[in-house]
Amino acid sequence: MFILKNAWISITRNKGRNILIGVIILVVACACTVTLAINNTANDLINSYESAYEKELTISFNRSNMMKDVDFSNQENRESMREKFNNISSYTVDDVKSFAESKYITSYYYTYNISLNGNNIEKAESTSSNSSQGNRPNFPGGENGMPGGSSYDFTLNGYSSIESMSEFIEGKYEMTEIAENAWDIAFTGNYVFINEELASYNNLKLNDKILLEDSDGNTYEFEIIGIYKENEESSSNPMSMFSNSANTLVTNADCLVAIANSNENIKGQIDPTFIIDDYKNADKVKEEFYSKGLNENYTVETNEEEANSGLTSIQNVKSFATTFLIISLIIGGVVLFIINMINIRERKYEIGVLRTIGISKVKLTMQFISELLIVGFAALMLGAGIGATLSKGVSNYLLSNEIASSESQDEKVRSNFGGPGGGFNPDGGAPSMNFGKRGIPTVQAYDSIDAVVSVKVIGELLGIGLTLIIISSLSAMISIQRFTPLTILKERS
Repeated sequence: MFILKNAWISITRNKGRNILIGVIILVVACACTVTLAINNTANDLINSYESAYEKELTISFNRSNMMKDVDFSNQENRESMREKFNNISSYTVDDVKSFAESKYITSYYYTYNISLNGNNIEKAESTSSNSSQGNRPNFPGGENGMPGGSSYDFTLNGYSSIESMSEFIEGKYEMTEIAENAWDIAFTGNYVFINEELASYNNLKLNDKILLEDSDGNTYEFEIIGIYKENEESSSNPMSMFSNSANTLVTNADCLVAIANSNENIKGQIDPTFIIDDYKNADKVKEEFYSKGLNENYTVETNEEEANSGLTSIQNVKSFATTFLIISLIIGGVVLFIINMINIRERKYEIGVLRTIGISKVKLTMQFISELLIVGFAALMLGAGIGATLSKGVSNYLLSNEIASSESQDEKVRSNFGGPGGGFNPDGGAPSMNFGKRGIPTVQAYDSIDAVVSVKVIGELLGIGLTLIIISSLSAMISIQRFTPLTILKERS
């Protein structure tokens, strides 16, 4: 009690000096609060990105690996390479399901592509001999995905789930018309979405039936439940009056697998995507794939580099905040240390008198530290309040562009699938559409002080502030331990 009483008397007697100390601590506290809030907000946003960006693993054909040692000037080498290419074993839907049976894989989806001819529908083509043939899958063993280089009228892209519809998620395709119950039935039977150019070319509309046939003359009926367009930036083809996807039909993978299984002459291509629990387990998953029969000419890759590239700007903000925090603490600590040294020199006589009347060195040291703690604690609380007010604006300013970009992307993706009022009901009825996945994270705006300056930030600020005060008090501790009462009084006289 004696220590606190003397400390308070000293504070009130030396207002100017203690106000200066308080202002310095206040400025440091404001800077620390803002930087800690930004740092914690950046961490939250990074965690949001990491949880929203699925850890994908895909399989692709490694052509460069096959051709790296091939001399194409030699006809025999070219024939050998063609034979080797044709004999590469592809994987099937059953293989993909087998690959997915791993403790490191949390989920998977895939696309399945085949080619068929039209029966009661004509492909969209110009009169030019260089007319577009549409997008066709590329298989080992044949041009355009079919044995012997056969060309078919239409490419059918089948998706296993809405998460696999990358062309719509990425904005390459966009729905223009869609049946009311389209997303309830899209993955349940022979239903298709067709390009608006093909619909116009054949005078087709929603709910019309189209017939397709394979090379053996077997026919397959599909119902049109949606019409889409290919965005201009991805559809330009100077050699054709139609877009690249004019003869591409979008449907579900199950119906295409059933068609392919019914006729061995129909060659399908599967393109799977696996979601793994952690990138560090990617090599283990690769080993499992190859042990389960995946051909060595296929390569297994992750999207880690792509995912991390989206965090660069946020990590830069975090790095800047951390650097600014360190600089603020160093400058604040040095200034406080110097002020305390000057303070001790001015109060040497007071120290000598107190030591002469019997006050111990420990009590004197505690008194000086208590003075700094009282002034420092008040300044820290005031600085935390000011910093909290500033940090809200600063952090939301830094995040505003990211939030707006994310919300715009999310709305754009929803519109690509038909949007509200176009057969897509985000609150029910439609399949679950988690657009926070596939690299489009959902960022939540911080709209209150509690969301930025949390209890954790206040705790960190108090810890840093008290540590800074104690370190800056070292000058008082050292001086009090070094000075003797008689020496101080003699110097005074």
